[in-house]
Amino acid sequence: MRKKNSVNRSLLCSLLVGVFCVNVLQAQEVVQSLNSDNNTVVWKVKAQAEVNENAEKICSESFNDNAWVSAIVPGTVFGSYVAAGLEKDPNFGDNIYKVDKQKYDRNFWYRTEITIPANFTKEKIWLNFNGINRKGDVFFNGQRIGFLDGFMQRGRFDVTHLVKKGGKNFVAVLVHWPQPNLANQCSPTYLSSGGWDWMPYVPGLNMGITDKVWLSNTGGLVIKESWIRTKLPSHARADVAVALEVANSSGKHLQGYIKGVIQPGNIEFSQKVSVWGNSTEEVKIDWRRFPQLSIDNPKLWWPNGYGQPNLYSCKLVLEVDGQISDTKSVQFGIKKYTYDTEGNVLHVSINGTRVFLKGGNWGMSEYMLRCRGEEYDTKIRLHKEMNFNVIRNWLGSTTDDEFYEACDKYGILVWDDFWINSNPNLPRDINTFNANVVEKIKRVRNHPCVAVWCGDNEGFPEPPLSNWMKENIRVFDGGERHFQPNSNTGNLSGSGVWGNKDPRYYFTAFPKASAGGDVGWGLRTETGTAVFTNFESFKKFMPQDKWWPRNDMWNIHYFGQYAFNATPDYYEQSLNERYGKAQGIEDFCRKAQLLNIETNKAMYEGWLDHMWDDASGIMTWMSQSAYPSLVWQTYDYYYDLTGAYWGVKKACEPMHIQWNPVTNSVKVVNTTSKDVSDLLAEVAVYNMDGTLAKLYSDSKVVESPANSAMHCFNIKFKPSQRNLSLNKPVYASSTEHGEPGNINDDNMNSRWASGSGDREWIYVDLGEDHVIAGVSFKWEEAYAKAFKIMVSGDGKNWKEVYSTNNGNGGEQQITFAEEKARYVKMQGVERATGWGYSLWDMKVFEGDIKSDDLSDVHFIKLKLTDKNGKAVSDNMYWRGHARKDFTALNNLPKVNLKVTSKVSRQNGKCFVNVKIQNPASSPAVAFATWVQVRNSKTNERILPAIMSDNYFTLLKGEEKEVVIEFDEKLFKKGEEPVVTVDTYNDHVINSAIEKKKIAGGATRETAPLLTLF
Repeated sequence: MRKKNSVNRSLLCSLLVGVFCVNVLQAQEVVQSLNSDNNTVVWKVKAQAEVNENAEKICSESFNDNAWVSAIVPGTVFGSYVAAGLEKDPNFGDNIYKVDKQKYDRNFWYRTEITIPANFTKEKIWLNFNGINRKGDVFFNGQRIGFLDGFMQRGRFDVTHLVKKGGKNFVAVLVHWPQPNLANQCSPTYLSSGGWDWMPYVPGLNMGITDKVWLSNTGGLVIKESWIRTKLPSHARADVAVALEVANSSGKHLQGYIKGVIQPGNIEFSQKVSVWGNSTEEVKIDWRRFPQLSIDNPKLWWPNGYGQPNLYSCKLVLEVDGQISDTKSVQFGIKKYTYDTEGNVLHVSINGTRVFLKGGNWGMSEYMLRCRGEEYDTKIRLHKEMNFNVIRNWLGSTTDDEFYEACDKYGILVWDDFWINSNPNLPRDINTFNANVVEKIKRVRNHPCVAVWCGDNEGFPEPPLSNWMKENIRVFDGGERHFQPNSNTGNLSGSGVWGNKDPRYYFTAFPKASAGGDVGWGLRTETGTAVFTNFESFKKFMPQDKWWPRNDMWNIHYFGQYAFNATPDYYEQSLNERYGKAQGIEDFCRKAQLLNIETNKAMYEGWLDHMWDDASGIMTWMSQSAYPSLVWQTYDYYYDLTGAYWGVKKACEPMHIQWNPVTNSVKVVNTTSKDVSDLLAEVAVYNMDGTLAKLYSDSKVVESPANSAMHCFNIKFKPSQRNLSLNKPVYASSTEHGEPGNINDDNMNSRWASGSGDREWIYVDLGEDHVIAGVSFKWEEAYAKAFKIMVSGDGKNWKEVYSTNNGNGGEQQITFAEEKARYVKMQGVERATGWGYSLWDMKVFEGDIKSDDLSDVHFIKLKLTDKNGKAVSDNMYWRGHARKDFTALNNLPKVNLKVTSKVSRQNGKCFVNVKIQNPASSPAVAFATWVQVRNSKTNERILPAIMSDNYFTLLKGEEKEVVIEFDEKLFKKGEEPVVTVDTYNDHVINSAIEKKKIAGGATRETAPLLTLF
């Protein structure tokens, strides 16, 4: 009997739990969108100065708004006028610079007519706003119901007593524009709207109803805030706590139940609530009273590359007298952040594992706030595909929920800024600023992706803001995330540089920051380079008469003085020197992609080469494009995946093999949480004709511990051992012992010592310019703790090529990116002893010498395979004897590739599998092979598209399969995908090839168009 009753009770309990879950999960929030994409809602907008009517009149049924402009909500005033065709395309040419700012830099009215849905049968009707930039007076049927101040401020207004259920209702909003100066007086707002060195001034400063608007229907009790926190005593158990604010909007005391179900796992809970009239109560539910909220073997949320970004959902239902009063759904992740500053470097750990941060800065999602909804999924997916694991929400300029939701989904950490930029001033209203800080924390704290809060971009917030932010984070986020007051200093390595550098710069100690921070690789929250677009994107925003040569219209799109930090002059110089002077805009764009690949891959690989040995992460400036620009992006404004994208994607792959171009070291980099054994690392070097240079081949079986960079071997290139400084004239700032010439007389028993000052120096005159690649020192006991190596062509203007704050004395050999110079100096910075600096010996080494068995440009092929021979990573570099000269690539002969393809469709997606083969009989490697999918009728590229690889090089007999994914809806009826495959070989300037004129004055051979389908 007992056994039978026990079984029955158990069965009954299971049935009751099942009913509970079904009831809760099926409960739906009663809402109606008032966004303009709802076909039943039409918003209009008009300047306040042109209306001359009060809110009561504007909200009347008789009011005539025919002369008003159709508005986009969420959106901005200026964006609405552009969409209505009242302004020329602001993306094109200099159109946005010609707009009359005074037309938009003023207050505007918004107006719409709504009907209350028939299913709004509950007691209360609410009008909800998620954000207005910068302020907004809200009116319903002529009555002012509230005021929102600050673009993060949410509004939930009770309009029950004002609605006309059977008739028309009118909403009007008077939006106040953000008056200059934006930084920081007008904060909180979109600070870059006033113009920056990567986007123009946006007329109206992005004022408008900038986030969602909706109606909701509830009972007398409503859920105001919800906060789900998780503790992780071990990976075997997670403790969950649910906190929520329950508000009683009626004048009477109400009781009810808050019920919840967490999925996966069907974890249910219920607790009684009691709230006095017109008041709010905080309800706390945790594992202490509900043991089921201790979850065994939880599915943890991990950043991209370290594990799966597992997510849980919690459905909350508030019941009063057996009726649903309000519902809310919350998505969260089980995770635990910890932080340390070992070695004065900030490290971020999650679930007990350090994460090497690889990511980029978002200046804006789009400069006119036109990025919405699903587009965030595309942008974040591209970051995931680049193997990024972090995005910095620069100046908090991205505010949409979909951004955080996509970061949760794809495992992208968020370094989240507030709205302060370096200037030593305060917002006009610090209390409003602080209220918006609290609002932001509450709005995004449930997202597991948020990893760091940051107070100020390249500065410290003026008092009292920093302490306020810190306390707000402690109270409203439980102090569970790190607060970083300044974005580039305080256990960080600064910000910058933002301009193009030789790839070897990123491997040479230390890549210098332009502003702030400690010396070293460290954690760099901003560094980058100009990234020029492909020609097909370039011509979308550039007038044809401005294509070539370079002119001020390029500057307007930030390839010029407007973006001087991107060093566009040096970018152009580097392109011409490395690949040959561009013969026109198409040639320039094509060669730019090679420069983009080189620099951006090296930037990440340089940091990874020093992983945990000082370096803890790097974020490029910028990882996506908010405006049609020629700098600071990976994919461009039109979603073309530039060479920068492919360089970054390769460098950041979780299991990666890479080459150090300064030391010739090959390393296996593992940025995952798992050890990997029995890996075979291989290197082979090929000439331009595809022949193998056997002398340089090498291989080694290696272990790859989790989160490590493991040295395998050095490539056997022939370094020069020639000492250029032997017996050459030497000059010193002072001499306390011996003679300056004692450091290069090949006598290890003679030395030079300086006077006892930190800034003493010594340099050698090589007599003429040489290409130099390193120096060696033999210090006496009086060595330099901190010093620099400087080079010069004239003995007056010096360039720093190396620096350190961690000198250890003894014998020291230093390599750096090759430089052409006559003079080489050791510049002291700080002595290690009370004496001066003393050297027994100093040598200056010539750069690598030319090898007869290698062509002027040759290719380094790295492979990493597992114990079954399966490819884990591969990597390809091009290297020249003259290390900055790749012009020999312009002599590559044409190759005839073999291409096959297959198309499949599934769940609204189109997949194209393309196989490209460079035949064994080919005369050369197929360099920088570029695959695109185009529209069969328009020949336009199909973008956005997710691609597995591009700009790859195929050796003779080698084959590559590329998978391309895009939405079927990008095609209209009768249109089909067409594949084109192009190589650098097809466009080389060679007198033996038949040429024809193309746009911009360039020449090229007639390229084969490989069309399929």
